[in-house]
Amino acid sequence: MRIVFGVLSLLVVVAIVGILAKKQLGALAPVAGPPPVAEPGMMAPPTGTPQQKVQKFHQAVQDAQQARPVDDTK
Repeated sequence: MRIVFGVLSLLVVVAIVGILAKKQLGALAPVAGPPPVAEPGMMAPPTGTPQQKVQKFHQAVQDAQQARPVDDTK
């Protein structure tokens, strides 16, 4: 009899914890809404594939290095 009460109480506790966990995880679910609108002065969201982004970054680094010559006379 003692084992039956132990098992039943354990099942009740597991059920309560499961219900609470489900409520908490449900609260974290993202709400679908309209996409954010870019206001004037804000940066536009990045576009293109990751490869294009890397190429654009490398090009920007090369342009920055060419635009600023190094003075070796010091």
